Amino acid sequence: MFLPYGDTPNPRSTAYINWLLIGLNIAVFVGVTMPLMFARVDLSDPLLLDYLRSYGVRGLVSPQDVLQQVSAYDLFVFRYGFRPAAPSVVSLFSCMFLHGGWMHLAGNMLFLYIFGNNVEVRLGSLGYLLIYLVSGVAATLFFAVFVPGSQIPLVGASGAISGVLGCYFLWFPRNRVKTFIFLFPFLMTTVMLPARLVLGFYLILDNLLPFMLNGGGGAGVAHGAHIGGFLGGLGLAYGIDRCSWLRRFGW
Repeated sequence: MFLPYGDTPNPRSTAYINWLLIGLNIAVFVGVTMPLMFARVDLSDPLLLDYLRSYGVRGLVSPQDVLQQVSAYDLFVFRYGFRPAAPSVVSLFSCMFLHGGWMHLAGNMLFLYIFGNNVEVRLGSLGYLLIYLVSGVAATLFFAVFVPGSQIPLVGASGAISGVLGCYFLWFPRNRVKTFIFLFPFLMTTVMLPARLVLGFYLILDNLLPFMLNGGGGAGVAHGAHIGGFLGGLGLAYGIDRCSWLRRFGW
């Protein structure tokens, strides 16, 4: 297991938007996700039938079976997660702030914590927020291109965060990433790795290869969204470097 947990050098100024995004994602999980995970689904919700059909349920289903298998959060995600077969502008943005569990949230927030501050200081608060949101939209749309008929909702901040990683890859080539290596029982150590090596590993081995092996689809991890977000952020960073008029705004 390879786990990044920090980078160097770090900016001296505080990345307020980065902390705000981390706090907002955690707040949504604690205030919305967790209560709904333990709440019963509303059997009168008209969206429930579409939800059951999307997961292959056909014919009559007893209310008891539904209550045992479906939580209020499942239906909430079905409504506000991004479904390529039923896209909406609201879900295009709301899906970025929903997570499927603590591990999903923790992994995303760790990467945002490590790589987001340098990018925000480089761009400024407003520019960073725009890059984050635009990358998230690009990631979601890239994912949807390969599964246009899917009713399975996409959730998570990883697409937007991948855009931040793309910016970091271009702008901070000399930075190094503190990485914990755990290969029990043979090896357990901490090393400093070049940022581009870590991010290249993330893009190619963690996402591009699984994406290609699964034919662009796959279940569980939205590799397409990660790739789309990373390429989107990389392209935006490259474009910013080439647009001299943006320098007037401190970019």
